[in-house]
Amino acid sequence: MQKVNIVCIGKIKEEFYRRALAEYLKRLSRFAKVEVKELAEGRSIEEEAAPVLKACKGFVFALCIEGERFSSEKLAQSIKKLCDKGEEMTFVIGSSCGLSDKVKDNSDIKLSFSDMTFPHQLMRVILAEQLYRAFMINSGSEYHK
Repeated sequence: MQKVNIVCIGKIKEEFYRRALAEYLKRLSRFAKVEVKELAEGRSIEEEAAPVLKACKGFVFALCIEGERFSSEKLAQSIKKLCDKGEEMTFVIGSSCGLSDKVKDNSDIKLSFSDMTFPHQLMRVILAEQLYRAFMINSGSEYHK
């Protein structure tokens, strides 16, 4: 089964975000073993870099506003290529202050979901939904219209 890691800083405080994330993780479980690793917030993004880098495995997507924007179909294609190779993948979501340049520079792809800024806790839900959508696209499902 495909291994997907979501590495993020801090814990989700709001119950409604936790429930939404849990729902998408449940849906994803038929396609992949998804592990969410919540790391402690540091005093700076530079302090957070080492634990983040240590938690990254396989092909690394760093979510950051200056990254490349993918359509859902392009993300699905990227995931399919990695799945076909049996390669583990990690998606990194920074704290409310973002990600260290060290983390971004050590990633395989810098990925942007928008020019807009989203709460980092909500971003986990958005990412999980897009991962689910990608796997559904790759399975030929009508979920993605």
